[in-house]
Amino acid sequence: MRMSKLYLPTLKEDPAEADVVSHKLMLRAGMMRKHSSGIYSYLPLGYRVIKKIEKICRKHMDNSEAQELLLPIMQTSKIWKDSKRWDKFGPLMIKFNDRKAREYCLGPTHEEVVTDLVRDEVRSYKDLPLNLYQIQTKVRDEIRPRFGVMRGREFIMKDAYSLDIDYEGLDKSYQAMYDAYERIFDECGLEAVAVEADTGAMGGKDSHEFMVLADSGEDEIAFCSHCDYAANVERATSKKTEIDFEVEAEAEKIHTPGIKTISELEEYLEVPAAKMMKAVAVVADGEPILALVSGEDELNEIKLTNYLQANELRAAEDKEFGELFNSVAGFIGPLDLDEVRVVADQRLKNMSGAIVGANEKDYHFKNVKSGRDFEVEAFTDLRSVRGGERCPKCDQGKLNIKDGIEVGHIFKLGTKYSENMGANYLDENGKAQPIVMGSYGIGITRLVAAAIEQNNDQYGIKWPQAIAPYQIIILPLGNDDSVQEKSEEIYQNLKAEGWEVLIDDRKERAGVKFNDSELIGVPLRLTIGSRSLENGVVEAMTRENNEKMEIELDNLPAKVKELFTKIS
Repeated sequence: MRMSKLYLPTLKEDPAEADVVSHKLMLRAGMMRKHSSGIYSYLPLGYRVIKKIEKICRKHMDNSEAQELLLPIMQTSKIWKDSKRWDKFGPLMIKFNDRKAREYCLGPTHEEVVTDLVRDEVRSYKDLPLNLYQIQTKVRDEIRPRFGVMRGREFIMKDAYSLDIDYEGLDKSYQAMYDAYERIFDECGLEAVAVEADTGAMGGKDSHEFMVLADSGEDEIAFCSHCDYAANVERATSKKTEIDFEVEAEAEKIHTPGIKTISELEEYLEVPAAKMMKAVAVVADGEPILALVSGEDELNEIKLTNYLQANELRAAEDKEFGELFNSVAGFIGPLDLDEVRVVADQRLKNMSGAIVGANEKDYHFKNVKSGRDFEVEAFTDLRSVRGGERCPKCDQGKLNIKDGIEVGHIFKLGTKYSENMGANYLDENGKAQPIVMGSYGIGITRLVAAAIEQNNDQYGIKWPQAIAPYQIIILPLGNDDSVQEKSEEIYQNLKAEGWEVLIDDRKERAGVKFNDSELIGVPLRLTIGSRSLENGVVEAMTRENNEKMEIELDNLPAKVKELFTKIS
């Protein structure tokens, strides 16, 4: 491809709207342009990367005997109501009516569509197992689209759905997809790790996320220093022990003027945070809930949401402390909250002698004991783990917390959708049984960003060879006719040998050409000037490590092949 013909509007400066490296470089390198908040147009360079990732996904999905189809983006409300997710999926779903007032949504995912597709077609156990996949656009109305394509409102996803007769079959399908995903990310040149994950709105039994480690990652991952335990912090646990306060004195109200936070209480009362109960007021599907954790811990809202089986959970607003909790912000506690459900972290199970808010401005209670002074609905895991805590699996290693970008997510759905939607098959005895399902997704456009986050420097992108938009870029320098002629000859010869080649034939200064070539990150650069031609060589540079070398013109084809063996 000639750069004089390529639609490649590069930018010299970082766009003000971009916060993370991938967002900045995708805009600067002319890969995409913003259409609206969280919605992008993909330009030729960016779309070539997307198509290469899609090709790798198709290769490994087809090798696993999954079958590609294409499902609709517009989905009827009926199938979502059948699955009982029309309301549960929440505000992420974009809903609308057609001209005949029929309800639809723009598909945020396709479990319902697949289940609807097979429930009238799959009749017998002989029709199973099946694995159906597609590469399709998804739409989710993110409340805060950010980080470019890492959290957009419209994105491309590869999603697959396994259909089996039993859970043993599901386990095999799940493992096949797990293995295929590892091969996909490896071929894309990414360092990705699989971690235990929360099932979220998808539901089901087990779930793993595939994470690319990067400082800009939105997720936190807990890794054991000794064994293979790894989990998203939303799900991770540790061997943090229960707290025994030991004090058995009667509860006593104490004056704490203007003291609202745990740190202020520590200083004012000269008592460690571990002897305090942090009370967090939330509203879950309109219901007031008080969650208790140790003063030294942080509430994990995902764990609380899962325990409550809530569709939507948010922090209580200031006015709601009085209206819903009969309390005061900064001084809320579990005593005398007769109409409010109280849930506590399992570390507080044997608590006595604790300090809690008194539901009165400028007052707290000390020497508080659960069961005597207030009742707890349940003790469950509600806290976020922290680095340095003991591993829950081996009990020997310590947890390390790292940032990661989710690029894939797989779920064992079980019979959640098939039972709700009536997707059954007849077993060997002619008895109807629900189809056992799995769901498997890869964020194609998110994976582009993750690759950039892992492969960049101060000059621009450093594409892994398998997903680079082009393999080789040729830079003819100066206006010498012999340079132009030789560059054209090399360009045509490399193309004829099957290489994907970009030639910068623009009438630009050498500095502009060098800067753009490093910005867009093509793996191998060949620079041709009058001096190099006099010496019978071209200057080559591998973008992976910016290593420069001279290659004899007569040996160029063989050396290019050798360099790509090293690059890959």
